[in-house]
Amino acid sequence: MDHALKNGAQQASVSISDSRSSSIEVRDEKIDKLEQAIQSSLSIRLFVDKRYSAHSTNRINKKELARFIEEAIAGTKFLSEDEFRALPEPSLYYKGDGSDLNTLDTNFDKVNPEKKIEIAFAAEKEALGKDERIISVSASYYDGLSSRVMVTSNGFEGDTSNSYYGLNASVSVKGKDARPESYWGESAIFFEKLKKQGAGKKALKRALEKIGQEKIASDKLPMIVENRLVGRIFGPLISALSGSAIQQKNSFLIDKLGEKVVSEKLTLTDDPFIVSGRGSRLFDNEGLATKKRPVFDKGVLKTYYIDTYYGKKLEMDPTSGGTTNLVFEIGDKNLEGLIASVEKGILVTGFNGGNSNGTTGDFSYGIEGFLIEKGKLVQAVSEMNITGNMLDLWSNIGEIGNDANKDSSWLTPSVLFEGVDFSGI
Repeated sequence: MDHALKNGAQQASVSISDSRSSSIEVRDEKIDKLEQAIQSSLSIRLFVDKRYSAHSTNRINKKELARFIEEAIAGTKFLSEDEFRALPEPSLYYKGDGSDLNTLDTNFDKVNPEKKIEIAFAAEKEALGKDERIISVSASYYDGLSSRVMVTSNGFEGDTSNSYYGLNASVSVKGKDARPESYWGESAIFFEKLKKQGAGKKALKRALEKIGQEKIASDKLPMIVENRLVGRIFGPLISALSGSAIQQKNSFLIDKLGEKVVSEKLTLTDDPFIVSGRGSRLFDNEGLATKKRPVFDKGVLKTYYIDTYYGKKLEMDPTSGGTTNLVFEIGDKNLEGLIASVEKGILVTGFNGGNSNGTTGDFSYGIEGFLIEKGKLVQAVSEMNITGNMLDLWSNIGEIGNDANKDSSWLTPSVLFEGVDFSGI
């Protein structure tokens, strides 16, 4: 950073990241793939004569870095001026006074490779040979550890460390005229908290349940979306809150702060301080101190995600450029309870392609799942589409489940929507 300031940069931000990861995939009772990686990189953001650029390198040698920075500064001078580019105000930085969020497993190096392989084979074994309709079974174990140190020329210093572990199983089976397949995954920050049993069994069960999938007649029906999938249809709402989308007029939530835009049943909080939360952090990618914020309060929009750059462009105070832990106010029923409450509808267990228009909120997604009749799953369905508008969809919440998905930084519960348009036969 000092070298950058001595060679023409007025401001600079530097971060150094180190990461280690490993993964093992097994198939047919053999190791199919084994990977291990160690990476180090340096990233620098340069502010030169009202111009801005960002660069990264994995060649962290003092002499090479000096030349790298000098060339980066020289190149930045050829860019167009942008008066809105600058580091954050120092008063907004994290000051180092936060508590430990417990996102690092200090025993990461104590997990030996043989144990990792054993876990992957055990997951495969849960499904292998358990049904004559099975075509193939695979399982994979993965883990990783990362650390990052960041400093800026106007006073920020901070560091973070995180770890993760995961286990996946995938199964394909013989159907009538198809080869249905499904998977199940588990993940955790700490090795001891990783669920090491059940992934293979669940993947097999979900694959077998898909046998006999059919299109059914087009209709307007209640729709339940499994907790692990809700992010697919909630993501467009969050994307519409980003400063870049707002400033570029590519959002269906422009000028909606303080207005009721979705169902009063939706209350959502962005909470960066959950101990051992998947998205927990004390500062964001710019060094801004994180804060617990309401995003939707009984359907009323409370927050945009605005970084320093777009804050200046929009003449708004920066909040943060991204989400941390999204916490939903949950209801009383689990998934089974939601299903039991539906006379006729569809449970969505998978999305197959589709998109949402960021400007209008109009969407179309392919789905698969199960027809619900009188509170019971009666027929596997697939090759159907749902269409509509994001604001209409989220304004028609029938009920929110109590089964928040804790394997994600978006703690999404299952959600029941009313009056969704399904296209089939």
